[in-house]
Amino acid sequence: MNRVSLARALRDAGVPGDQYWIEGVHEPAPTPPDFLYLRSLPDGRWEVGVYERGAYEPVTVHATEAEACAHFRTLV
Repeated sequence: MNRVSLARALRDAGVPGDQYWIEGVHEPAPTPPDFLYLRSLPDGRWEVGVYERGAYEPVTVHATEAEACAHFRTLV
């Protein structure tokens, strides 16, 4: 699974778009006050976390996009 297929699966499952943010694929505007996020890191790893009160709080870091997408999907 990659970010595009993850976003499609979440849409198809009826997950409200303001509950998650996926870098480069689903970035709601205006930015919701809190949401789950998936983003790439400069070293090539992928971070899954929660954005709350104006701060990104990492939950975990994964070596691959596929691993991060699979984990993200279980959280949503």
